[in-house]
Amino acid sequence: MVSRLMLGCGSVGHAIVESVAERPGSIVVVDDSESRVETLRTEGVSATRGDPTDPDVIAERPLVDVAFVAGDDPERNRRAARALRQEYPNAYLVAYTGDRPSDAARDELADLADRLIDPGEAIVERLLSMTSEDAAFRTHELQRALRDIDGKLGIFMHDNPDPDAIASAVALAEIAEAVGTEAETCYYGAISHQENRAFVNLLDLNLRNLDPEDDLSEFAGIALVDHSSPSVNDQLPEGTPVDVVIDHHPPNHPVEAEFVDLRSGVGATSSLLADHLEHIGGDPDERVATGLLYGIRVDTKDFTREVSEADFEAAAFLLPHADTSVLERVESPSISPETFETIARAIRNRELDRTVLASCVGALSDRDALAQAADRLLDMEGVNVTLVFGFTNGVVYISARARGTDIDLGETMRAAFGQIGSAGGHADMAGAQIPLGLLGEVEEEEEVSLTSIVSEIVIDRFFETVRSRPDVDEYGTDRERVASFDIKLAESDE
Repeated sequence: MVSRLMLGCGSVGHAIVESVAERPGSIVVVDDSESRVETLRTEGVSATRGDPTDPDVIAERPLVDVAFVAGDDPERNRRAARALRQEYPNAYLVAYTGDRPSDAARDELADLADRLIDPGEAIVERLLSMTSEDAAFRTHELQRALRDIDGKLGIFMHDNPDPDAIASAVALAEIAEAVGTEAETCYYGAISHQENRAFVNLLDLNLRNLDPEDDLSEFAGIALVDHSSPSVNDQLPEGTPVDVVIDHHPPNHPVEAEFVDLRSGVGATSSLLADHLEHIGGDPDERVATGLLYGIRVDTKDFTREVSEADFEAAAFLLPHADTSVLERVESPSISPETFETIARAIRNRELDRTVLASCVGALSDRDALAQAADRLLDMEGVNVTLVFGFTNGVVYISARARGTDIDLGETMRAAFGQIGSAGGHADMAGAQIPLGLLGEVEEEEEVSLTSIVSEIVIDRFFETVRSRPDVDEYGTDRERVASFDIKLAESDE
């Protein structure tokens, strides 16, 4: 919860109190006018009489996240801002200049404050964005969290990262290093999609590929981008303490970290990092801007899928600083024969239930090819939902896409596969991972049988979930499916 302190409360201060009083967190007003304090108390505001310029009075507050200096006297506001900075140098300070301030008072307040409010501004409208939800305050808190890390920060993307995760990690590393914190961008798995490899190579991005056995003790802090929990879609140990989480996916579990920025209404995590860079000020590095712009374009499918106003604003900020010629080269890479073969198998093995298509491609050599196959099959006439899956290293990997339908793929995947694996995503783009369990012991020469069993289980569960049979309750359906899955596993082991 955000702890707010207001030092002095003139007419502008009163407007601020009204705008934040019902927001999450607390606000305490310190003013030396007895009548003003009594008025605030009758309005249900926590107010105390005291000198707002006295450091000892300010120090009585155990914690201050956001501070407002909002009296009418410019000189008193300047002294109050000095005192606040003395006691709470890391607090986010919004200062009002007061009536007819001198140039000296205005200049000093501008130096002391994170945001300066002049009398001529649209006060209430502008100050509504000065709360804990405000992007500027969010960026301030991110910088503070990064600055507090005593050593190297490990920034972890999800396994087999896509451009949105890669660009977000690189951008967060730039922000961390700007506040004096060493950072390294890390991932598990592989970057096998040809466009993703071209993206990394053309931008000359320095990413570290880790193995699950690698020692993580060299990292004094951990950050997650484009996912929100350790051991869920990454190979970090379960329960790893996390310092920073920045993600645009809707979580289905509590997210714990020192700093959390989860905005599921935004189309790409890259848009969130662009927002932070914009509020820090200055021009972003060309490579970072190019990467973030590409991350937004990929995750929103060129601004046609789950796009928000924030994505357009982020792209407008990034475009003048990006190298669009690099993006043209990234988007025209050669496609590997293995990817073409996976797409071909997906087409050959497709099964159709009305407008829903599912296909098993069998053993995988390139997991990224699943998403490409799911996208390609969505172009087939009469199809508005696709699900493509295959298996490798004892795990079934699933990629799904939807277009022009009311189906929420993220919820559908969780309902179909959440009890036997991990699943989730967005309404029109989702994925899942299911351990093969006993099937993993099947010998290589039995791949045809393994493909048949996995295909039947996955496709049946998905089609049944999409149909949402009204005659079977949700628990019974899941129980029946899990039992069927276990029976088939046992049969395959005989």
